[in-house]
Amino acid sequence: MRILVVGAGAIGGYFGGRLLQAGRDVTFLVRAKRATELARDGLVIKSPNGDVTLKNPPAVQADTLKEKFDVVLLSCKAFDLDDAIESFAPAVGPQTVILPLLNGMRHLDVLDDRFGRERVIGGQCGIAATLDENRHVVQLTPVFQSLTFGERDGTMSDRVQAIAANFAPANIGSQASDDIMQEMWEKWVLLTTLASSTSLMRAPVGHILAAPGGRDFILGVRDECISVARAAGYTPREAFLSRINGMLMTEGSPLTASMFRDIKAGARTEADHVVGDMIARGDAAKVPLPKLKVAYTHLKAYESQRG
Repeated sequence: MRILVVGAGAIGGYFGGRLLQAGRDVTFLVRAKRATELARDGLVIKSPNGDVTLKNPPAVQADTLKEKFDVVLLSCKAFDLDDAIESFAPAVGPQTVILPLLNGMRHLDVLDDRFGRERVIGGQCGIAATLDENRHVVQLTPVFQSLTFGERDGTMSDRVQAIAANFAPANIGSQASDDIMQEMWEKWVLLTTLASSTSLMRAPVGHILAAPGGRDFILGVRDECISVARAAGYTPREAFLSRINGMLMTEGSPLTASMFRDIKAGARTEADHVVGDMIARGDAAKVPLPKLKVAYTHLKAYESQRG
């Protein structure tokens, strides 16, 4: 199975790197600067689960991409999707499966429109990882690592089972799912809650909980997101709610969203794709979202100031 990993940043670099380490047929689609880094230093992963340096990982740039691949593992930021589509389009053949790991839901419509719904499966990942100053992939915590995928209609197809078998030796928490849309919505609920709360308050969960009204604010944002998911037909399950309540209500927790870390770094955010799209779907369903809208205004003001 030939796998094209679009991007070799924190997400693509980690999951693609572990697949390559396990002997899978992986090629990274990267820009010129990243190609130079990979050729010079290799793909370096630093992780509590084991460090590895993969020398000269197979890499290709968009202007030389001509071959077709069995799987396109799409790991770009949501705001880079249009550019990414143009770069990997030549790799998509009649049997190619596109497995996106982007946040939110809007990317599914974009990919369906370009390549056809039959080529796009659902996917989501969970990992705390970043690129450090040396452009090495750094996994921040060992217990938070998963990659789930499946047909959006819930069937356990031959192609999904084949991907699962191919990914299994990499030990990346990969798993085929017969309920991937539910899982993607649940992740979106958690991500939007965490991103809105920590970005607006410019603080990790533990500091927000210690502030007057902080607990009620986080729970209020969570409830707004749950209401949107419910209106879309994906009411979060009790096991999920119990898990995220533990994450969001732990006193002293250093937990933040990557969006908050992007703000601290002065970087672009996925405000429109994570928070904005949640609001758009809530407005369409006539769900009141006052806290989410304040958080979104804050994020857009940041982006305006950033220029």
